[in-house]
Amino acid sequence: MKKRAIIVGGFHKAIALSNSLIKKNYNVTVINNDYQNCLSMAEIEDVAVINGDGTKPYVLEDANAQNADIVIALTQRDDDNLVVCQLCKKKFNVSRTVSLVNDPKKTEFFYQMGIDSVVCAVNAIANIIEQQAFLKGITAFIPIGEGRISIAEVPIQGTAPVIGKKLWEIDLPKEVIIGCILRGEKSMIPRGDTRILAGDMLVLISSDNQEVAAIKELTGRS
Repeated sequence: MKKRAIIVGGFHKAIALSNSLIKKNYNVTVINNDYQNCLSMAEIEDVAVINGDGTKPYVLEDANAQNADIVIALTQRDDDNLVVCQLCKKKFNVSRTVSLVNDPKKTEFFYQMGIDSVVCAVNAIANIIEQQAFLKGITAFIPIGEGRISIAEVPIQGTAPVIGKKLWEIDLPKEVIIGCILRGEKSMIPRGDTRILAGDMLVLISSDNQEVAAIKELTGRS
């Protein structure tokens, strides 16, 4: 049975995300209050489109939010994204919500309000720059060729079992290390007593195909 995803707002981001989710075998519904945007997105095969305001409960009900596995809010207004996610959590019992935020200072507040994943466009750009520099340094002394070493990014959501734990308390495979933690606008090389927080992006360095077991331990998901 296919999972169901609802995307609220956005245009180019919503199109790209819809195509990605369809490839992952999701049924996708997009909600957008711009009629022309809806006409364009309606041309995407296998995407249901609703023209309306996603902050309104009756619009979310029309989108069958009560049966959604994930709702992603991509509007230009942080307040609207928060309303969408909270409605879906509290009224429609959606298990996973994701919100885009434009103001980095609101990231922690959104997590405190129960949003499962918060994506800040400003932080994402900064993190990409930091990761590129970090990975460039890694490749200087680790033989990544021949498939012996793999590097993976693992986002830590609000429900992850490792939140609040120190690194030494996490039962990772011996072939896996957490090489870097991207936290907000900062990147840090962790120590044994470094605690994992919601919203962290962990950069794993692993060998012998142990990243799958490590990701399951960190996120609680297969």
